[in-house]
Amino acid sequence: MIDKTHQLSVRQQSQLIQINRSTLYYKPKEISSTDLSLMRLIDEIHIDYPFMGSRMIRDMLQRQGHQIGRRKVRRLMRLMRIHALYPKPNTSKPNLAHRIFPYLLKNMVIDHSNQVWCTDITYIPMAKGFVYLCAIIDWHSRKVLAHRVSISMETDFCIDALQEAIVKYGCPEVFNTDQGSQFTSEAFLNELKLRNIRISMDGDNVMIERLWRSVKHEEVYLKAYDTVKQAKQSIAEYLDFYNMIRPHSSLNKATPDEFYDQHLLKVMAA
Repeated sequence: MIDKTHQLSVRQQSQLIQINRSTLYYKPKEISSTDLSLMRLIDEIHIDYPFMGSRMIRDMLQRQGHQIGRRKVRRLMRLMRIHALYPKPNTSKPNLAHRIFPYLLKNMVIDHSNQVWCTDITYIPMAKGFVYLCAIIDWHSRKVLAHRVSISMETDFCIDALQEAIVKYGCPEVFNTDQGSQFTSEAFLNELKLRNIRISMDGDNVMIERLWRSVKHEEVYLKAYDTVKQAKQSIAEYLDFYNMIRPHSSLNKATPDEFYDQHLLKVMAA
């Protein structure tokens, strides 16, 4: 599909056929079936008990009969991009180790669509192996604006999702992320800066964690995807259901699509 001898660069060819250039170079590392099973269990524990860190997850696994130490649990959690959720002190204090921005949502009244967007990446288990899911959501309506599934955690697939959301829905006033390397990269930040979108960062992106819980319990854990293609198709179908059909109690039983449109039109009319 990609011809490295062609006069067009690999980047240009990948853009034409709409695939991430990073996937052309990515070589997946072999992971044992035992580790894949443990990763699935860790993911399930984290979704149900997001406050648990590596020590407590180790204890939970050991109680289930698994001989595993904290170091291995921590290594697998890092691979899965999982971390415990809990209030952290001084979240607005700059960290010189890598570029971050202050958390802007504290005490902010979020009352309309396209006021605040947020994003994150989550681990998706398959029958053999795993992929990563990145989603962009509207904070007020919970609507999933765009998403991408990738076999690696390169920045490109996050940028692709962001660009699609902006093309479809315009720009938010504020964009909130965690401090992951994908979202602190210059390439990702430049997409926001060029459009004068205010950048907010927080280690606990709670709103999108609620989406992950729904995706995992209502879709992913009920299936065992055989291929990446199947995972992409099935997750896309679920997110359409989530946006257009599934009522949300927090939205007065409206769907995210309905709630997004209602509150967007109100602001536009004003």
